[in-house]
Amino acid sequence: MRLLPNLELIKTIARPSPAKIVLLVIDGLGGLPDPKTGKTELETANTPNLDQLATKAICGLIDPVSPGITPGSAPGHLALFGYDPLTFTIGRGVLEAIGIDFSLESGDVAARGNLCTVDEAGLVTDRRAGRISTDKCTELCQLLDGLVIDKAKILVRPVKEHRFIVVFRGEGLAPDISDSDPQQTGVAPRTITALSPQAGRTASIASQFIARAKVILAEYYPANMVLLRGFSQRPQFPTMGEVYKLKPAAIAGYPMYRGLAKLVGMEVLETGTSIEDEFATLKRNYANYDFLFLHIKGTDSAGEDGDFDRKVRIIEQVDNALSQLMSLEPDVLVVTGDHSTPALLKGHSWHPVPILLYSKWCRPDRVSQFSESACVSGGLGRFPATQVMLLAMANALKLTKFGA
Repeated sequence: MRLLPNLELIKTIARPSPAKIVLLVIDGLGGLPDPKTGKTELETANTPNLDQLATKAICGLIDPVSPGITPGSAPGHLALFGYDPLTFTIGRGVLEAIGIDFSLESGDVAARGNLCTVDEAGLVTDRRAGRISTDKCTELCQLLDGLVIDKAKILVRPVKEHRFIVVFRGEGLAPDISDSDPQQTGVAPRTITALSPQAGRTASIASQFIARAKVILAEYYPANMVLLRGFSQRPQFPTMGEVYKLKPAAIAGYPMYRGLAKLVGMEVLETGTSIEDEFATLKRNYANYDFLFLHIKGTDSAGEDGDFDRKVRIIEQVDNALSQLMSLEPDVLVVTGDHSTPALLKGHSWHPVPILLYSKWCRPDRVSQFSESACVSGGLGRFPATQVMLLAMANALKLTKFGA
């Protein structure tokens, strides 16, 4: 049985208080055991601070969407913020656009793009074009920007490394079209199709844009093709301030997560890109907010690259920086991930994600190590990620009694 938080109900029992909640999301945290050692990336990493925290906390495992469902980054984060990802859906394109402060107009359709590599047969050999530099991406985006196809203007902007956004602007556009990104190598990009009768023109425009991009980029190996996904228009979500009576802030270096935070009403703080920069930003701004979301991207990127050792090192860097956070003595600290990204699979997976919740009012369990295998026996058990915010709010004494 899937139990979902009722946001309207939460509005009636949420109350403001001085207590501070910190949500540390280590993107793609969960992993799978290395066949040689039998240990996951998290179990391999030296994490004395996380392990010490686990002894004082209550631990468990969360399912971002549902057991067996592999989540994208947006559904995984929305669930952690308490928004049912099956109800509050959002495409990657809009998140990326908002994340780079692109001004979307009513009717715009945005898509997330990857510069990629295709071989002479048209098969994708690298979905990320060797993770080209952001400067190179900017140069190539300028070649694609400003096209006009069937009276629709095409706006292309760089995001980071191989990633970019494309915004289709014109009359009568609809986002209900399929992705061209096959999300794997060794196959051809998918043909974009309309998923509703009103989206036929948009599908045709997007397909023509891809065909034009292929010609324009032909001489720019390894970035000689584009992949598009996450076609979407900007939705309207209730804000975390409205629902939880919080003053929330987000610290994230990567644009998509900044965009997602803005959609749910967080103030996005300017920060550097390193783990140390992000923790320092939290420390500088800690007094001004009662909810702080801190996002770590590198673990997910390492997992997607199949780099087990790099993921281990990044987890260790987070653990080392954790002492800065603990010196602030947060009233509630939640450490978890938005999904699992095992290096062995080189992508997101359906495996549940370890979580720990520390507060003055938590009921500590017997877990003494923050890891997948240890959290299996934690006092929180295994539960939907949509309930994480309720637990954090309760431990911050920010929920009044329900009912008589």
